[in-house]
Amino acid sequence: MKVSLTPLDRTLWRLAPPLPDPSALIHATHITPLQAQLLNNRGISNPDEVRDFLDPSLSKMANPMGMMGMEAAVQTVVKALENKKKVTVYGDYDADGLTATALLLHFFYALDADVDAYIPDRFKEGYGLNGEAVKQIAAKGKGLLITVDCGISGEAETALAMGLGMDVVVTDHHQVPDGAMHACPVINPHQPGCGFIFKALSGVGVAFFLTVAVRSALRERGWSPSRPEPDLREYLDLVALGTVADRVPLVGENRRLATVGLRRMARTRWPGIRALMSVCGVDESHISSDDLAFRLAPRLNAPGRLGAADRGLRLLTAADTKTAATMARELDQMNSRRQVLEQEVLSAIEKRLKAGEGLEGHRRTLVFGGEEWHQGVLGIVASRLVERFHRPALVFSISDGLAIGSGRSISGFNLYEALHRHKALFQRFGGHAHAAGMRLSKGNLRPLAEGFEAWARTTLSDEDLVPVVDVDAALALETVDGDLIRQLTELAPFGEENPEPVFMTQSVEVLSSGVVGERHIKLKVRQGRKALDAIAFRMAPLKPSRGSRVDLLFTPEINRWQGRDRIQLRVVDLRSSDTARD
Repeated sequence: MKVSLTPLDRTLWRLAPPLPDPSALIHATHITPLQAQLLNNRGISNPDEVRDFLDPSLSKMANPMGMMGMEAAVQTVVKALENKKKVTVYGDYDADGLTATALLLHFFYALDADVDAYIPDRFKEGYGLNGEAVKQIAAKGKGLLITVDCGISGEAETALAMGLGMDVVVTDHHQVPDGAMHACPVINPHQPGCGFIFKALSGVGVAFFLTVAVRSALRERGWSPSRPEPDLREYLDLVALGTVADRVPLVGENRRLATVGLRRMARTRWPGIRALMSVCGVDESHISSDDLAFRLAPRLNAPGRLGAADRGLRLLTAADTKTAATMARELDQMNSRRQVLEQEVLSAIEKRLKAGEGLEGHRRTLVFGGEEWHQGVLGIVASRLVERFHRPALVFSISDGLAIGSGRSISGFNLYEALHRHKALFQRFGGHAHAAGMRLSKGNLRPLAEGFEAWARTTLSDEDLVPVVDVDAALALETVDGDLIRQLTELAPFGEENPEPVFMTQSVEVLSSGVVGERHIKLKVRQGRKALDAIAFRMAPLKPSRGSRVDLLFTPEINRWQGRDRIQLRVVDLRSSDTARD
């Protein structure tokens, strides 16, 4: 399948306008002028919003009963517990699904329930509920089936389970298919008519709200297990991990759950999380959302990508330190294997590009397919293509007449909507605005690529295809000190819709410049009398020469190494100071 595109050769730096007069906001909330600017850049501009953002307390958490379907779901779960029915949690193979599954397992263990879990095989069963799995679960005991991070598109499968004598509760956070009508209770804030105040929960976030509601109902009934009642705050590290890993917006309820969950990680009760942090080299006293997103989550996702997702669940539910350490090492090795497979597919695509497969055009989308490409890395490869070319990308593995794929998108292009317009071509698809998975016959791949491109041409302009870096403010290097980093830390955790602050500084002198680890640049830069170290990841082709002057986009951070803390700049982008800008 040929691809035609123009590789990226520029990035637009978009500097936020300065806040005209922040004095009233500063006086009302006691924040600094810089914090006022940063919060305003993120759409937070009145005192009440600022206070809630800076103090994301659980006491302000939304009432779970405000979610459509919650009352019926709670009644179903409580009835199963009182009647001592077997409970099966049906999860998903990614970090969000695994943490949601582990959360409910721990919760039901604490309630003395007979509970088990089922994680589908990515390659043999695919995403979501499947009929054969439902039959297997029903054969072990016609109890309660609860889905987490999946199920909303499994209307036929939930009907099958109920027909086999099971009670079913669906908990999910994905988009609801048109006309979906389940006969069982469904908890999903995206349901039409659901008035819940926050729509962007992760799968583990929805599951957590269910546990809050169930525990409250049990208290009202005076029901208590023989063990101590579960302290749900102890589960918030699992919630934080799944929430950050799934890249849902870290605002509102998600910010609340992630903030408290990150604090909980430093004293987690789960041996698996402790072991995973250890194998990743994470400092428990300074754990950040970046640690979750780029260290813990990839290792938790790796087994599912290699067809062994139960390993991740075994880690999260490990009861002892020895087992947890063994599982963490295994996940680390699987992640290394995943990186090799990812590079193999990327290299195959790069060879096609170098062979000149239609590079002369101005294609707005990327669609690649390859025989027997490893299905577990397709989504990551699609993400890499989006990063490199700033275009929506679909990547497929072709085998036995089928094309199984993953897609990723850019801001302004709703991937789910684009695929939905071609739903007749799919055997199955699902996802959201930025990511999706799909299955179709090999013969439908070309019509999909053509239709996908045609739709992109109606919705994406040339300007949309130029990546934009939003810059929070211009700063002189002399202002970058420990106090500034403290101000930034108070706005953490960072993630979707609350990105790490990015600053611009101009005409800095390059005192030293070298490539490290083949792909990264290590710099020392000076502006006036202030000199700082800087690291630019995956920017080796942009390495400036010693003595040159460059403009930088950067995020200041603390580099902790061998017991020493030093301020360094993490470079987001760089250009020669002589380069003309838009």
